Amino acid sequence: MLAAAAAALRPAPTTAAFSPSTARSPPPTLLSFAPPRSHQRFHLSATAEGAGTTAAQEGASASASAPPVDEARLAQFAADWQAARAERDQGKILKLQVIRANSGGLIVRFNSLQGFVPNPLLSPAHWCKDPKRPIQDVTKDLVGSSISVKVVEVNEEERKLVFSEKDASWFTHSSLVKIGAIYDGIVGSVFHYGAFVHLRFPDGNYHLTGLVHISEVSWDLVQDVRDFLNEGDTVKVIVVNIDMEKSRIALSIRQLEEDPLLETLDKVIPLEADQSPSAGIISSDSSPSEADLLPGLDGICNELLQEDGYDFCLCVFFFLVYGFLMLMYYFMCPVALLD
Repeated sequence: MLAAAAAALRPAPTTAAFSPSTARSPPPTLLSFAPPRSHQRFHLSATAEGAGTTAAQEGASASASAPPVDEARLAQFAADWQAARAERDQGKILKLQVIRANSGGLIVRFNSLQGFVPNPLLSPAHWCKDPKRPIQDVTKDLVGSSISVKVVEVNEEERKLVFSEKDASWFTHSSLVKIGAIYDGIVGSVFHYGAFVHLRFPDGNYHLTGLVHISEVSWDLVQDVRDFLNEGDTVKVIVVNIDMEKSRIALSIRQLEEDPLLETLDKVIPLEADQSPSAGIISSDSSPSEADLLPGLDGICNELLQEDGYDFCLCVFFFLVYGFLMLMYYFMCPVALLD
């Protein structure tokens, strides 16, 4: 029955089928179909590149060409990862060599491993030598040298080993910083809420960094610190707080300036050349007269007394002026009153 069906589907012979031009290549049938030439070329190309081999052939080829596993080297890697975790937990300072630098930081060698020191975790001492120099040029000069760092992150699964030079500097120099100490500094990063200032130590290097909060920049109203400070500015700061647990130093610029609200009357109303600073000080056992407080007051009051309705003007005016001056001395010059 299959032969009969195939015969029924076969087209009837014609004279063209037996022409000399087609006698050498009989027409294709359902039982003899050839794939197009383009498919043949793709198949041969994939086979030439190795994609046409079987999985067994690939496995045999890989096992034949793969180098033998270095068990000693793998054991060394595992031991060094364990050592890195121990150094992190103990917080030791390590001296590591810089093998190369990239745009993000430094690559250092730790035994058989390589670690990374990001630019933000480098000591400010490198950048402060020339604040206008790009950080990429600074890090390139460190290649081949050794720096003191601490391990801050160890992740063997992600092959991540991070070191910090700032943490090592804090461990070494934080004990030298005291509240109330005054430092020369260079402004680093500036944000709307504050500015980070690198502190210059007696050895001439900038080892630590502190924050000048927006409230400690100036006695004037500061809405954005970037309106007052710029990166690279030289400033003088005073240490107002130290947080040893969080490794933070709080600095102030305005506390090195005199508070305008505490200025004495001598600065608000400058003295004459022939007056001494103690001439205007009111002591507790003195009773100043109207003429002493306000020269020319007698003449003004005499003229007012000649007018109707000003019989008690002298007394009221005197006490108002005297009370005002006493309040001014009380709030603005408390030391003079206590003397």
